[in-house]
Amino acid sequence: MARELALQGIYQWRVAGGTINFIEAQLIETKEFYRSDEKYFSILFKGVLSDVSTLEATIQPFLDRSLKELSPVEFAILLLSTYELIHFLEVPYRAIINEAIELARTYGGSDGYKYVNGVLDKLALKLRAVETSAQS
Repeated sequence: MARELALQGIYQWRVAGGTINFIEAQLIETKEFYRSDEKYFSILFKGVLSDVSTLEATIQPFLDRSLKELSPVEFAILLLSTYELIHFLEVPYRAIINEAIELARTYGGSDGYKYVNGVLDKLALKLRAVETSAQS
């Protein structure tokens, strides 16, 4: 639920703009917020939006189009998942990718999850080289 709320916040920021604090305050007011890991949500949401330019630079080489051409949902999922791959080494990369795929299936276009999966598979090879080679 924390990932889902963070995704919603990143999506809102991308589509409608607004400050981190304003969007976070709106999400805190939702009934879903109280079923989530509030600390994890806050770390994800604030961390992603505080580091957008670095995350975009990390993702762009693995895309076949510009970031601006991605749907807002795919964009938000890739930012969120890349942040997790970089900063949450205790979470297995496969779990991060699987969560991203589920978010893309739920909120994205019909085949968006396939694109997200392909990009994150390549990113994981770079960002989690030791872990991915151990899985091979």
